[in-house]
Amino acid sequence: MNNTEKFDDTDFREVISDSEEPEHSAELKGADGSGEITETEQSLTGNELKKDSSDQDEKESEYEDTCYICHRPESKAGKMIKIPNEICICADCMQKTFDSMSQVSFPIGDMSNFGNMPNISMINLSELQNLGMMPKSQKLKKKRAKEEKKVKPALDIRSIPAPHKIKASLDEYVVGQEHAKKVMSVAVYNHYKRVGCDNKDGVEIEKSNMLMIGPTGSGKTYMVRTLAKLLDVPLAIADATSLTEAGYIGDDIESVVSKLLAAAENDVERAEHGIIFIDEIDKIAKKRNTHQRDVSGESVQQGMLKLLEGAEIEVPVGANSKNAMVPLATVNTRNILFICGGAFPDLDDVIKERLNKKSAMGFHADLKDKYDKEENILHRAEVEDIRKYGMIPEFLGRLPVIFALDALSEDMLVKILTEPKNAIVKQYRKLLAMDEVKLEFEEGALHAIAKKARKKDIGARALRAIIEEFMLDIMYEIPKDDNIGMVTITEDYIENKGGPVIAMRGCLALEDQAKAAGA
Repeated sequence: MNNTEKFDDTDFREVISDSEEPEHSAELKGADGSGEITETEQSLTGNELKKDSSDQDEKESEYEDTCYICHRPESKAGKMIKIPNEICICADCMQKTFDSMSQVSFPIGDMSNFGNMPNISMINLSELQNLGMMPKSQKLKKKRAKEEKKVKPALDIRSIPAPHKIKASLDEYVVGQEHAKKVMSVAVYNHYKRVGCDNKDGVEIEKSNMLMIGPTGSGKTYMVRTLAKLLDVPLAIADATSLTEAGYIGDDIESVVSKLLAAAENDVERAEHGIIFIDEIDKIAKKRNTHQRDVSGESVQQGMLKLLEGAEIEVPVGANSKNAMVPLATVNTRNILFICGGAFPDLDDVIKERLNKKSAMGFHADLKDKYDKEENILHRAEVEDIRKYGMIPEFLGRLPVIFALDALSEDMLVKILTEPKNAIVKQYRKLLAMDEVKLEFEEGALHAIAKKARKKDIGARALRAIIEEFMLDIMYEIPKDDNIGMVTITEDYIENKGGPVIAMRGCLALEDQAKAAGA
């Protein structure tokens, strides 16, 4: 028995319009205040509604449809079948559903009698859709058409700033490290020229992945973050200590690329031109004198080889594990710039051992403690030293640009306090300016803070901790008294020999009048 008839939606629209017209007739008024709406106004209202719906459709059309059952995107599963309540199912899952229904001798025609059965109701698809709604963080953006790619290249070579401009922008935020900034500027410039060029002449430029060696707190992560902001490319910062071999507890190696995809708002094309910074790379060095399986050391280095060189890998979208019920995206790492950084503790001992291999006898012998007081001995590091530290040769071969950062001296720490755009002193001045209070630092106080920071031996990170300690009482007391106009941090206060100099608003006004009269 077939009761299905073709549904005429014109009658349905008339019924809806007739039923809603008296309910909203009191709210509909013309532009002249009368109760009638002209044809022009009615058409404008319709156009606005169409525009709103089209904008909504454009936002939704940016993302691929995803199967409700297997969570595969349209690019993987093929064309989706849409059922009511905006639920999409791929052809494979739909076929499996039909096969399972055909195997079970279940009379589909009797489903209409479910309404008469007690305690049994049909499935509400709208509730089902709300329960399984996939968030945007797990939706893939649609790839552009091939015609658009031909008209508009993925990356314009002319838009890439020259190395001297990249370094000048880094100078505004990073103090010192002149050699490191120059190396990074040239390597990044050459990398994006490589991405933008074609290979018609048969000459293929290799990747210029980088390895940064520097003591903790020297600004490795800060330089990479500033560089990505300058170039306006997606950046993913991952910690190598959490990576393990596939099949063990921890993050898979592919999760690094998954973070970059999330930073690019699930746009695969944009992610393929991004930057991945892997910090603490020295923690995956090969373990010495161990008989256990090294799942977080040499195995991770071997697993990262295909990422560094360039390969198409499947990464989970919006998750760290492939086992989660999330769609997978294929990302080509050929044009992704990898920057690895690490402090490499005890690498200086390896360098000294190599430098002291000369004969220790005779008139021209070198003293064993000759290099003990050299602060920037990491600049003498060679590939042989890093390999002896525990990094495998295949891994180092895919990081052709190796450079070291300078250890922070007292003068560099003072400049870090005051010179960058977002210097710590400028941040505290802005905080007190909100309370209409001026903040000044004596030159001796800045050097005293730098000396304390050097003793902690954790680089620039110590500066913030020291200033927080001495500014605690000042930040607590200033909001109590509205008469305070200026606070001066003295050297005696930093060295616990005195206190800060506080000036009242009235005294400052008299000083300003005296200066104006003298002028």
